[in-house]
Amino acid sequence: MGFLEKLGRLFSSPRPASRYLYFKVKCKRCGEVLEGRVDLYNDPSLDYEAEKPIYFCRKVLMGSAHCYQQVEITFKFDENRKIIERTVSGGEFVEAEASAKA
Repeated sequence: MGFLEKLGRLFSSPRPASRYLYFKVKCKRCGEVLEGRVDLYNDPSLDYEAEKPIYFCRKVLMGSAHCYQQVEITFKFDENRKIIERTVSGGEFVEAEASAKA
């Protein structure tokens, strides 16, 4: 490892283990499973009214041609981009174990 790489690591902030947060939600109207992702480097916005640093991200997903119901997902993260709260409107979260691809 070169000197510049060591110097860069010294001044860089800690990053999340993965750049993307993948999630799945199920539409309450038609039952379609929708997939989405959050870019943890770019999507979250800082909540300036909070006492401590809290980031939030809002995503709106819409299914295919059969149903045009919008499913709104809101995430709140701490300063290390760890999820502290997640909510969904118009659907429900599908857990990773139940939606594993064969």
